[in-house]
Amino acid sequence: MGDEKSRRIDGALSGLIKNLTSSLPDEDEADAEERLRRAVQLGKSILHGHDDSVDLSDVNQAPDLIKKKLLRENTSPDKAVRFSNLYSRLLTQPVLSQKWKILYLLHRLVEPDAETDVPRDLMQARPTPTHGPPLEADTRTLNIGKQSRNSTPSADEGSPSYTGMLTRESHGMNRPRVNGHNEEDAGREGEKKVVSSAVSVPALDTTDAARPSEASLLRDLPFTLQGLSSKNLPFSPPSTLILPPSLPLPLISLLHALAEPSLLYRSLSDFVQSQAEGLVSQSLRAAISSELRSYLGLIATLEGEIRRAIASLSEDESRGRIGKAGVTLKRCVVWTREATMGLRLMSLMAEESKSQKGGQLISMIHGFSSSHGDPFVGAFAERMLVHVTRPFYDMLRQWIYDGELADSYHEFFVTEHDPRSNPDTDVDPRRAPASSVWEDKYKLDDGMVPSIIAEDFARKIFLIGKSLNFIRYGCGDSAWVEAYSKDASRELRYGDTATLETSIDKAYKTTMARLIHLMDDKFQLFEHLRALKKYLLLGQGDFIALLMESLASNLDRPAGSQYRHTLTAQLEHAIRGSNAQYDSPDVLRRLDARLLELSHGEIGWDVFTLEYKVDAPVDVVITPWASKQYLVVFNFLWRIKRVEFALGSTWRRCMTGARGVLANVSDRLGRDWKVARCCIAEMIHFVNQLQYYILFEVIEASWDQLQAAITKPDCTLDDLIGAHTKYLKAITHKGLLGSAKVSSTGNREDSFTSQLHQILKLMLAYKEAVDGLYSFSVAEFTRKQEFSAKIETRTAQGKWGITGKDEEDLRSPSPAMTRRETRNGIDRNTDSPFPISGGSGEDQMLPSLRTRLRDLSADFTSRVNTLLGDLAYQPDVDMRFLGVVMNFNDVYSPKRKRREHHRSDRDRRTPGNPGESVVDAGEGGPKAEGKKAEQ
Repeated sequence: MGDEKSRRIDGALSGLIKNLTSSLPDEDEADAEERLRRAVQLGKSILHGHDDSVDLSDVNQAPDLIKKKLLRENTSPDKAVRFSNLYSRLLTQPVLSQKWKILYLLHRLVEPDAETDVPRDLMQARPTPTHGPPLEADTRTLNIGKQSRNSTPSADEGSPSYTGMLTRESHGMNRPRVNGHNEEDAGREGEKKVVSSAVSVPALDTTDAARPSEASLLRDLPFTLQGLSSKNLPFSPPSTLILPPSLPLPLISLLHALAEPSLLYRSLSDFVQSQAEGLVSQSLRAAISSELRSYLGLIATLEGEIRRAIASLSEDESRGRIGKAGVTLKRCVVWTREATMGLRLMSLMAEESKSQKGGQLISMIHGFSSSHGDPFVGAFAERMLVHVTRPFYDMLRQWIYDGELADSYHEFFVTEHDPRSNPDTDVDPRRAPASSVWEDKYKLDDGMVPSIIAEDFARKIFLIGKSLNFIRYGCGDSAWVEAYSKDASRELRYGDTATLETSIDKAYKTTMARLIHLMDDKFQLFEHLRALKKYLLLGQGDFIALLMESLASNLDRPAGSQYRHTLTAQLEHAIRGSNAQYDSPDVLRRLDARLLELSHGEIGWDVFTLEYKVDAPVDVVITPWASKQYLVVFNFLWRIKRVEFALGSTWRRCMTGARGVLANVSDRLGRDWKVARCCIAEMIHFVNQLQYYILFEVIEASWDQLQAAITKPDCTLDDLIGAHTKYLKAITHKGLLGSAKVSSTGNREDSFTSQLHQILKLMLAYKEAVDGLYSFSVAEFTRKQEFSAKIETRTAQGKWGITGKDEEDLRSPSPAMTRRETRNGIDRNTDSPFPISGGSGEDQMLPSLRTRLRDLSADFTSRVNTLLGDLAYQPDVDMRFLGVVMNFNDVYSPKRKRREHHRSDRDRRTPGNPGESVVDAGEGGPKAEGKKAEQ
């Protein structure tokens, strides 16, 4: 029976050794069999050498040792009681016969000591191959420094809770190389980067004198963990730790694990002592320094345990029985595992911080807390953030309570604009002047917003500080800012989210309310907006009517004969004669009359304009761009008002003359006046509808939207600026003041502004032609009166009332008519707006007037049809409604410009006979005149 058991043991041992050993290159079969035989003999000697290591008479020794261990390592006896229950159940199992030996083996595996290691005689008894050099331990390296930025910390394989933290560094032992070849090492070396720190193991020396004991290694371990050289574990060079050459592989593996915190500590110590660029970077170094002090406290505790363990053993026992004292290298690895994880995290943070600062650095550290699954990593990052974010929260507190930016290293997410950095940069005309601190002084840098603050929250913080700064410097209310800062200021720190949100919300409401109050009450912003609407958008009707009536005679003269003092005097007269006199003196003081740039051939109507002056801080809302938009709208409305005034005066003259002068010439000019009155009425209807649309459908509707936007409870200055800009854009777009567009064919299309200017110019030309017809009618009436008086005189004298010579004189113009023509600008020898062909008398003048009136009326109708056709296809419903009210009785035939067909027709025309298309009817001469007027 015993022989059978021995054969089974020998067979299992031989099979195990055969599987574990590998063949050597250039080794013949005899040498391989000899090497295998010697290895089997070595295994048998190990087995037989440990047979008497336990007293076989006491089978309860192993359970007692395990109970003592559990009671010694645990304050509660629960684990020992549980073991007793499990051991009782084990004894009832009949399958296993050597139960106490199994327990003893498990006990020795858990608590190895010097006796369980490979004996020295076995080290010397190891077979050496007959061919090839002796076995050597390869040099091993340990990367601790420059890790990939995308890598995350990872724990040792023995601790599942640390999985996924840092990219795992290889701390295992490389296999010995035979004949200097190792394929795995060769492949790995090709992929490795430059190693900053390493652990080096020189060639293995198997002599007993060169091998340090575990006790001596434990004695040197506290110095090694602090990055200091010792007798057995020196640093040479400073980035490389030299391990003893004679240690077995298990101890080399343990020392590799213990070398990692040593090298990380040296690297972090150098980082802490380096120069920091920024307050947040300095706080990171301070936080790492605090963690390193905690690490040194752990080393001090470990050193005390090691000294007590060594002191409890005698000189002979310290070499081989150090495990019984409770301190081993494996336990030191377990005790320093958590500290090693912290050092790994800090090393990664230190490496990443070299390319980041401020909010970016805080976001990087916060990423470990918010997006990592390991509880240890999250807790460690949170602890680091408490220290790192202190400068950030100090800057935040000063920004939201004082309105001052204390950021010397540009680490905050609010940046201050330096005008000297970009002196040649063009300034956006929509923004306030450089004196304003609202638009240009501070900017929000989205890239520096830390992840601990939401985007909307950061925007709110930015507005708080900018508003306080604007109140202090732009509005001159620094006393309120100082009082507010003194009452509301409180300490802000990381982790107190509820307090931070409450403080930010309260500060936001307080500062916004104060700023809007100052703009409304102290600087009368809303009053200025109403004044702009009344005077520049023609909302004050009586003032505009009186101003136009008083300026009409002056503005009919050439632009070069206009004088500003005359215009200013007429403006004062209009103010005193209308309800404008009851406005605030500050508003009336800002209203002024001025002349635009003069051009050749212009009259006063073309260069006159009103101006409303604003100053800081109101110019933040009413910017130079906004003032220019107001000027454009006023000039357009002023031209419409002028046409209305001119047509109205001509209509009144026609209506009053119809009962006197015109009634006496109705036999010859009655039809002409009927057509003229119908056309004037048509033009007046067009102007009235256009004026009603712009003043009420556009300006009043946009004004209501502006009022609703600026009276909201949570309205900010940015909201007010945006609402005012939207208000002006709506007026210019819906008020037919859009810029000209370029069609798909590359041709410039006439905008609504250009079309309306041409139509208004046609109306003025038609008004002048009607005035010429009225002058002709008055001359004709005068001739008839003179002829009737001459007939009565001759009849009283007993002569014939009319002769042949008198009939010829009746058909020729009288001297009175010639003088009236000269006085009204109808000169046959000059370039008048009423061209009359050569010759004299009514045979040439009256047909010319009729042709002029007919052509202007046809051109007006054609352009209105085109305008109505374009309005019918507008996406805005109000603009389509304008076309409907202008053509409510379908008197016009709207037609849209057929640009593509027009281009094709133009291409088909021959150069000698250009022809004329239906679309372009009536757009010959007036179109060029309209472009000239637009320029």
